[in-house]
Amino acid sequence: MTDSTNARREDVQKALERAVAEYGTPGVVAEIQDENGAWFGSAGVADLGTGRRREPGEQFNVGSAAKAFTAAAMLTLEAEGRLSLADTVEEWLPGVVRGNGNDGRQITIGQLLTHTSGLGITGLSVEIARKYHTRPGFAAHRYDVWTVEELLKLQMAIPPLYAPGADFAYCNGGYHLAGAIIEKATGRSYEDEVDRTVVQPLGLTGTYARPFAERRFWGSHARIYTRQFFKDGVDPDSLTPDNYESLLEGPDSDPVDVTDRTIWGWAAGGAVSTTSDMLRFTSAMITGSLLPPAQHRTMWSTVPTRDWMPNTRYGTGVSQWTLADGRTLHIVAGVELGTASFTMGTPDARRLVSVNINCDWNWYPVCSQVVEAAFGSPFLPPQ
Repeated sequence: MTDSTNARREDVQKALERAVAEYGTPGVVAEIQDENGAWFGSAGVADLGTGRRREPGEQFNVGSAAKAFTAAAMLTLEAEGRLSLADTVEEWLPGVVRGNGNDGRQITIGQLLTHTSGLGITGLSVEIARKYHTRPGFAAHRYDVWTVEELLKLQMAIPPLYAPGADFAYCNGGYHLAGAIIEKATGRSYEDEVDRTVVQPLGLTGTYARPFAERRFWGSHARIYTRQFFKDGVDPDSLTPDNYESLLEGPDSDPVDVTDRTIWGWAAGGAVSTTSDMLRFTSAMITGSLLPPAQHRTMWSTVPTRDWMPNTRYGTGVSQWTLADGRTLHIVAGVELGTASFTMGTPDARRLVSVNINCDWNWYPVCSQVVEAAFGSPFLPPQ
């Protein structure tokens, strides 16, 4: 092993320790795969109550990284001749995308997957805010079991932001529609199709699409914690993209253990994985070892983003983030209540890093620190 490799891994370990000491992260893990093999590092704890350390192989919710699994499943169906990304939503879900200006006859499957459908942003839904981002609401609804129909109804209650194809807006509901199309095209559950098209071919031993009613992880895991609650007295009807963060409780608020609960993210954010599985999955997405060439090109045909992450482009469930030195990383990332997961690789996949923190605050500066340690440059700062 070279001196530079040892130095890089030591720098990543220091970045993990800073994540705990400077940013209040309960625990963090990172796994590297490069030309010199694999390396695993950790800092902090998996359980604030017992002080148990974080370990390799722990499962975690991958948040919006699940979109890459959904996209890979959909692209596989296209390669199998079951559907085309040029198909309209109306062709597969007749009459579903209607009302409040929404029109499934004008939206393609491809636009759902690239967040260019024009559909509104469910992340600002008053119902979601009341149920999951107030302390009393979460206590009352943490075990609610959602249905696909309820998720699609939630989306249709919101008017579109613009005409399909006109611009980018990050939309979980678009991926819920994609999940429903996968089920319609195959006659199988979304969870089973992710297993057939992604998990089994890649031999992912700690990964699965989490069913709606599932309350707990299937394997070893860290406890996860959130502070993503609105301050007392905040009216969820007043939420906007501009004031959202200012209305949340501050860093001195007590975190809540949200480990055991149901997940409503489904095809937009309901997958579970491990750092080693995410390295294998992301490597396959970057190199094209899972998808045929045409579908692989589609996955990485990116569009500029707006009102999302700074200095990024979005493909089909995956994204590209620019470093301060001008290089680009290929990214599969997501944040879910209580956890953040980000897996990053060079365009040739010769160096990959997968990181998970068991909280949902300060994840961006932690991610940038790890990126600087592993790749030699932080993310390009917001302009």
